[in-house]
Amino acid sequence: MRDDVLVLNATYEPLNICTAKRAIVLMFKQKAEALETSGRFFHSAANSHPLPDVIKLNYFVKVPRAEMRKVSRRAVLARDNHSCQYCGSRAHLTIDHVVPKSRGGATTWDNIVTSCAPCNARKGDRLPREAGMHPRTNPRPPAPFAFIQLAVLEIRRSWRRYLGYATA
Repeated sequence: MRDDVLVLNATYEPLNICTAKRAIVLMFKQKAEALETSGRFFHSAANSHPLPDVIKLNYFVKVPRAEMRKVSRRAVLARDNHSCQYCGSRAHLTIDHVVPKSRGGATTWDNIVTSCAPCNARKGDRLPREAGMHPRTNPRPPAPFAFIQLAVLEIRRSWRRYLGYATA
């Protein structure tokens, strides 16, 4: 198991994931404080300290808005919950330009959706109204924490409240 640590901005906005080693360095330099610990410890020559699980920076970091971040296949799949936005399938997933590139569509967050290969082929280079195929949800930039979900295999219970999950 990797010792991943959730990093929050000074405003408690999720920023990214770092290693426990990096989190410890930030804490010793007094650039961050631990909000949650993992229950495990790291040892120095003289002391034992709890390993952080969530840290908050003591200063604000300006982050580019999600719509400014580069569009990636992984991020689009995660945003669309790994399901075709036309039929709901989870098999043979591809990326589809809602307004096809051949018709002037751009590669932007609001023009790309996850599509299964059969739906993508059926839609072809037609507009949604021409094909009678409309995405189930309006494409948009992903939530800021979507990029954190891409960095780890699973979201830890201790991270959930900082990522907007219902606590249960």
